[in-house]
Amino acid sequence: MRVFVAGASGAIGEPLIAELLERGHSVVGMTTSEARAKNLEGQGAEAVIVDAFDAPAVEAALRRSKAEVVIDELTSLPKAQSDMPKYAAGDRKLRIEGGGNLFRAAHASGVRRYLQQSSGFFLKAAAGTLADESSPLDVNASPSVAASARTYTELEARLFSSNAIEGVALRYGFFYGPKTWYYPGEAAANMVMRQQNAVVGKGEGVSSFVHIHDAAIATVALLAAQPGVYNLVDDDPSPQTVWLPAFAKFVGAPVPPHMSEAEVTAIAGEDAVYYATKLSGASNAKAKRILGWKPRRLEWLEA
Repeated sequence: MRVFVAGASGAIGEPLIAELLERGHSVVGMTTSEARAKNLEGQGAEAVIVDAFDAPAVEAALRRSKAEVVIDELTSLPKAQSDMPKYAAGDRKLRIEGGGNLFRAAHASGVRRYLQQSSGFFLKAAAGTLADESSPLDVNASPSVAASARTYTELEARLFSSNAIEGVALRYGFFYGPKTWYYPGEAAANMVMRQQNAVVGKGEGVSSFVHIHDAAIATVALLAAQPGVYNLVDDDPSPQTVWLPAFAKFVGAPVPPHMSEAEVTAIAGEDAVYYATKLSGASNAKAKRILGWKPRRLEWLEA
């Protein structure tokens, strides 16, 4: 199958390109720099240097690629989580405007299927339950979380707006593994080393993670599976009071401190409290049933 990947040099880009090529697909990766283009070519993919905001160039590149499927992994995220507020507006613009150019180009070019990166960690479920694919994104959450949920809601609405394209929403969990925030020496690990992440209140907010390579495997499987929404998360949705101390131990950090919701709100704001106390975990039952997918156990719960 001929596959066009936008955001091919992002966090999931390298393992996704590798998995696509291993499965025998022909891959064109879209990026914005010559250095990243050379990396893609070094992996064995074709590379095109295109600015997602240049609609004519995006359409021209997509038409030349003769792609049957587009995978939209466009993001603009910082190396450090603490810088996310400075990147949020640019990230949204890239996903909505740049991704909009890509989606319209796919429609105009007769692309059969469009896979869209979405979120499996800002979902809203009833207390004590896991979110499934019918669960909405939490657009009434704390300010920054709600803003992200609205963005993902718009992306999914766009994805399913046309009967001419088969839409697949990739509701990934928090990525962990090489070159992600949740890896030794990377942003989240450095924060717990400095004891900048505390267990907040009862720490009952449930996080769903997914290893970056497992996410790539599931994404490639969705080139041919039935279209729709898929939660691509591992089997271990865990409350903060469980996963954060385990992660700290895994990376050799001190035991995280405990702080009250009021203390954390005063220091880090409402969003930090939401992550720690109100996140809903997600169920991967659909992906496992339809794809035969077997994500690995959350790495630090094994330690």
